[in-house]
Amino acid sequence: MANPPENRIEYQRLMTEIVYVNLPGPEDSSPHMTGNELLHGFLAELYRYPNAEFKEHLLSLCNKWNIRYRDSKSK
Repeated sequence: MANPPENRIEYQRLMTEIVYVNLPGPEDSSPHMTGNELLHGFLAELYRYPNAEFKEHLLSLCNKWNIRYRDSKSK
């Protein structure tokens, strides 16, 4: 006879990738930039936006998508 559901232990292994956006990023785009460099500049510019409410929303989205900002100046 199988164990009733309340006596079983079930688990799920989660593998999580975290994307780090190193700051500061590029200030402006240029024609020779790769897609990765353009995305880096775009995400860095979003982070520099001065509105606190916007930044709070941005960081909430980053947490949802496992994106973290890293400031190289603070090391």
